Order: sequence, then structure tokens, then C-alpha cells
Amino acid sequence: MTRYRVMAYVTGVLLIVLCFVAVPVKLFAHNGVLSTAVGIPHGMICYPLYLLTAFDLYRRVRWPLGKMVLVVLAGIIPFLTFYVERRVIAELRERTAPAPSADATV
Repeated sequence: MTRYRVMAYVTGVLLIVLCFVAVPVKLFAHNGVLSTAVGIPHGMICYPLYLLTAFDLYRRVRWPLGKMVLVVLAGIIPFLTFYVERRVIAELRERTAPAPSADATV
């Protein structure tokens, strides 16, 4: 779960920087240094690691394939990574929370 959270945040932050800072600088200032510096690590290192951690999480919690596809697609839409990460973590915490005992209700 921690690996997925870290990769979701790293992928999400790099994607936001790429889409909202680096690409506009490249288009309007005609300077592609930042887009190259952010785009290559995001595309060649971070996103593949995000895919691997999402697949590992899918395998461990035995999600349906459709849910895993949605988690993977969240990594390519700015800001959606953070929303999906919160939902996934909340679901996993709910799933692993101990059931309330009968004594606690008395």
C-alpha cells in the first residue's frame, strides 16, 4: 500500500508539473529544457513504476480487472491520481479494519 501511495504522489506531481508548467514554457517561451527534464523521468521511470505498483496492488487485493484499469488510467490525467489514491487507500483501510466486537455495542 505504501509503495502505491508513493508512486501515485510522485507520478501525479510530475504529471502536473509537466502539463501545467513544462509544456506551457516549451510552447510559449520556446524552451524545451524543462519539459525534457520532467518528461523523460516521468515517462520512462515514474509511470512504469506506477504501473508496476498498481498491478502489484491489484494482484494482492484481488480487484476486478476494470478497477485496476481505472487506477492505471488515473495516472495519466492530472489531479485524478490524488483523488483515486485517496479512494483506494480508504477502501483498503476499510477492508482491513477489524470488525467491531459484540461487546463494544453493549
